[in-house]
Amino acid sequence: MSVTPYKTSEEGKKKQIESMFDNIAPKYDFLNHLLSFGIDKIWRRRAIGLLKNIPSPVLLDIATGTGDLAIAAMKLKPSKIVGLDLSAEMLKVGQEKIEKLNLTDTISLVHGDSENLPLSDNQFDAATVAFGVRNFENLNKGLTEICRVLKPGAKFVVLEFSNPSSFPFKHIYQFYSSKILPWWGGLFSKDKAAYEYLPESVAAFPEGQAFVKELEASGFTSLKVWKQTFGVATIYFSEKKVQ
Repeated sequence: MSVTPYKTSEEGKKKQIESMFDNIAPKYDFLNHLLSFGIDKIWRRRAIGLLKNIPSPVLLDIATGTGDLAIAAMKLKPSKIVGLDLSAEMLKVGQEKIEKLNLTDTISLVHGDSENLPLSDNQFDAATVAFGVRNFENLNKGLTEICRVLKPGAKFVVLEFSNPSSFPFKHIYQFYSSKILPWWGGLFSKDKAAYEYLPESVAAFPEGQAFVKELEASGFTSLKVWKQTFGVATIYFSEKKVQ
């Protein structure tokens, strides 16, 4: 059974995720940077850096949220970036940021479902997902859809939370994520369940080689698995198989 944010709700995971992000959208950026101590910005830069050798790429940013990764990807000098997200409220915040930075000619935001992309086959040079794949209702379906819209040989970068395994950081992180993070997140966002869901979803996610197997089963070849900050996050770098 998949982990969901609202335990008493009868709605499916996808609908709950949409509602959750709609609820926390106004405080999302503030809490994201506060609760990660700003380290998430470094992780995003490293993820984007893996795509630096693609000239003028057409990029797809799945689960774009408020557009942080899409905006960071401007360093690649892309010809176009499409950011897609399930939450309309998150996209509203993202659109305001993009307009303020005068990036509307390059970055366009689309309200849509990662597991049923409103996009044509073999369209993008690369795709990215930051902290989004663990929210997929059907992981294989979401990854397969991303593979479908990428060109053969196109690169795919996933940045996702993971669980530290070494002492003492493992125990420090477990205490922080299960006790401190839900309290602070709930205080500022008024949705404690959203920040209780975060560590639960990380614990349930098939990280490391288990996720590499999911990638390979969906049409990708793994190129690199890069742990970040004692294993708090992991960057998965792969490419669409050329058949």
